[in-house]
Amino acid sequence: ELLRSAYLSSLRLASAKGLKSIAFPAISTGVYSYPLAEAAHIALKTAVDYLREHTDIDLVRFVLFDRRTYDAFVEALKALL
Repeated sequence: ELLRSAYLSSLRLASAKGLKSIAFPAISTGVYSYPLAEAAHIALKTAVDYLREHTDIDLVRFVLFDRRTYDAFVEALKALL
């Protein structure tokens, strides 16, 4: 729930500030060793759910450190769509 809240708070703040785009890393998957597949699912589901309800943000970008992280996010996105 804390990870979801971090993404959701950031998205809400971006909307409140009138931003049209926002970029995220894979929060908590480095030093904090949060399980990558679960983190990817939480990040993407939170963003997708938010964007379905709020059309003010045009672009959410995930800036990912390596191929392993990228692949985890691709798989999580496939499962969501």
